Amino acid sequence: MAQKRSLKWFLIQNFLTILFCIYVSEEMLSILYSRVIFPSLTSIFALQQITVSGSLFVFMIQVLLYYLISFLPAGIADYLQNTFAGLTWGAIRFEVTSPLYQGRWASLLTVMFLLLLLFLLGLSLLPYAAGALWYYKIVTGKVNELLEEEKQRQLTYERKRNLLLSDIAHDIKTPITTICGYSKALSEGVAQKEKQKDYLDAIYGKAMRIDELISLLFEYVKLDSEGFVLHKKRENLAELLRETVAAYYTDFEEKQITLTVDIPETSVPCEMDSLQMGRAVTNLLTNALRYGKENGKVLVRLQDYVLTVADDGKAIDPDFAERIFEPFSRGDSARRTKEGSGLGLSITARIIEMHGGNLLLNNTFGEGYTKAFQIKLPAQEN
Repeated sequence: MAQKRSLKWFLIQNFLTILFCIYVSEEMLSILYSRVIFPSLTSIFALQQITVSGSLFVFMIQVLLYYLISFLPAGIADYLQNTFAGLTWGAIRFEVTSPLYQGRWASLLTVMFLLLLLFLLGLSLLPYAAGALWYYKIVTGKVNELLEEEKQRQLTYERKRNLLLSDIAHDIKTPITTICGYSKALSEGVAQKEKQKDYLDAIYGKAMRIDELISLLFEYVKLDSEGFVLHKKRENLAELLRETVAAYYTDFEEKQITLTVDIPETSVPCEMDSLQMGRAVTNLLTNALRYGKENGKVLVRLQDYVLTVADDGKAIDPDFAERIFEPFSRGDSARRTKEGSGLGLSITARIIEMHGGNLLLNNTFGEGYTKAFQIKLPAQEN
């Protein structure tokens, strides 16, 4: 949408610039006509005793109509042209005469005068022709630029998609390999009895990991599909946050994380899809649980349509922070532990973008927290 507005403003701005240039050119031509060309022609006509009789405008209209009739079928065109010539040619005349020029010279004088008029007409139309050509080059250049940008975006999209597929295959293959190994040991009876429960627990854990990954991938693809739309209603954002945080309160207690909740008691109206907005908040809380340190602290705050989820876990590397919202982007520690899917923040960013807001990473939030994810939504009237 922003790109369309930028393109419209670019075209309007250049169009107005060209109109201004045409206006200035017309004014300069008007001065040239009134102070140079017409006085010079008047002097030349007086010196050569040249007189012009008849209406040039009517004559040009007559010639134009005579020419347009020629596009009709042959028989009709001939009849209408003969009739038209008989009715008008004698009544409407355009003549250039001078006692100094007779015979063929008189005809040549008329032709030269018509050529002079055509030149002056062309000179008058020159600013418009130049403006049209200029605008054509500007539009063509801009279209080529946009096509090149679209081509680069497509190449980037293809590259990211290939990386996405590679990461998906890698992340699914690892737990499947574990499941295959443990299940084979169980089926062949080579697993010791005291290890069988551990194997079954590992199989269950890896299966749940695959289920989580596929669910997140499905959610990501669904949000990015063309036909997906949000079902927005005017609801209380503060109440949604309280309900979502309450659902995770026990999880924070189990990890001995101090949870600080700063949500207004008053209603905070927001046009939103409560299901998708709840999922976005859930992803941020899960991220804080997963990467926050034990016995640490987490802050959930809503202030002026800015939702902050901050923790005092390990700070995020600045290089990684630049691509943290891309799908399957994970820090080194997450890749070693295989805890994160690398999709949660991408899904959250997409959901917030569809609500007209944006998701930011604030590494300088302060207040004793090492990092904060902040959702900024458009302010709305009560």
